[in-house]
Amino acid sequence: MQVSLIAKAIIISGAVLLIVGFFLSLVDKIPGISKLPGDIFVIKGNFSFYFPIMTCLVLSVIISIIVNIFFKQ
Repeated sequence: MQVSLIAKAIIISGAVLLIVGFFLSLVDKIPGISKLPGDIFVIKGNFSFYFPIMTCLVLSVIISIIVNIFFKQ
């Protein structure tokens, strides 16, 4: 019984990662989502670093609202 539970968890995790990866590949094409004020972007010589902290916060709020609407009991 434990093995089937672990197998289901791995399958669900893989499906979630696949869906998240698909949406992340589309984020660049959505206007207004990438490069929000508050995102960190550093360029020094050959090194560049981009951390989309504000984009992460906005997407987190949107996903939380969607999940609460669909899974409200």
